Amino acid sequence: MTDEIATNRKALRDFHILERYEAGVELRGTEVKSIRLGKLNISDAFARVERGQVWLYNMDIQIYEKASFSQHEPRRTRRLLLHKREILKLFAHTQQKGLALPVLRAYWKESRVKIEIGVGKGKTKGDQREDLKEKAVKRETQKVVSSFNRKHG
Repeated sequence: MTDEIATNRKALRDFHILERYEAGVELRGTEVKSIRLGKLNISDAFARVERGQVWLYNMDIQIYEKASFSQHEPRRTRRLLLHKREILKLFAHTQQKGLALPVLRAYWKESRVKIEIGVGKGKTKGDQREDLKEKAVKRETQKVVSSFNRKHG
C-alpha cells in the first residue's frame, strides 16, 4: 500500500532519470505529523553522498503548529536510510560529471515515509523542447483518436 505524498515534476522536466532508489528518511515526530497534514515540499530537494551516508537537502517540512515545546527546523538536512551497497553505487554515480540525485517523490509505505531518489543526468534546453514537442504531438493524436471514436463509435 503506497500513498503518494508529493511528486517532484520539476525533476522529471530537468533530468533524464537513469536509475531510481527507494530510501527511508530519518524524521522527528513533529515532522511526521506535518507530513500527515500534507505540509511537505520536495520541488528543490536533492541528495548527496557524504562520509559514507546519503543526506537529503532542501526538503521543506512546514512546522507543526500543535507541537507543545520541541519544534523541528523546516529545511534541516535529513539522513536517508539505504543499504551500504546502494550508498556505494550512488557514490560512484555522483563521481561522474553531470549526474545528480534529485528527489522524485515522497510516499507512504505502510506507516513509513519513503523517498524515491533518482540518478539524473541534466537535460539541455534542446532536450526540454523535444519533450514539449513530444507531449504536444501525443496530445494532438489523442484528440484526433478520441474525435474519430466519437464519430464512429
